[in-house]
Amino acid sequence: MKTHRRGCGFTLLEVLVATVIMAFAVVGLLANLSTSLQNAARLTDYDRVRLMARRTMDDLLTRPNLPKLTEIGGEWDPAIVGVEGGWRARVTPFERAPNAGPGQLGLDRIQLEVWWLSAGQRRTFTLETFRAGVLQPADMNYAPVKP
Repeated sequence: MKTHRRGCGFTLLEVLVATVIMAFAVVGLLANLSTSLQNAARLTDYDRVRLMARRTMDDLLTRPNLPKLTEIGGEWDPAIVGVEGGWRARVTPFERAPNAGPGQLGLDRIQLEVWWLSAGQRRTFTLETFRAGVLQPADMNYAPVKP
């Protein structure tokens, strides 16, 4: 009895199917890698802007003579921050004692809106804080709005 021994190689069809499966796997991995890199870059931009926002808020908190009820703002140097961005802030009287007058302490709200460009889109977030401030005569005409 003769036995016919088949070779251990693969047929051309099997090699083509394996190549197609590997191509799909590689394309999927590269797409995931690209998305991961884009997300990492976006988060890096966000972290840089967040640090600049905290720095700007700290600067606003230390300036005793900020104009109230007036928008102030600025832009950051893209060479330092790494992205084009800026801020605008507004200080408003928030709360005062029932019979308080000019020269006495009151509570001011500082609202800081931060913006930056990421992937061609303008992104923003807002920070808010409060600080003690000396009431001015103009503050007496302003009725604080409670959130």
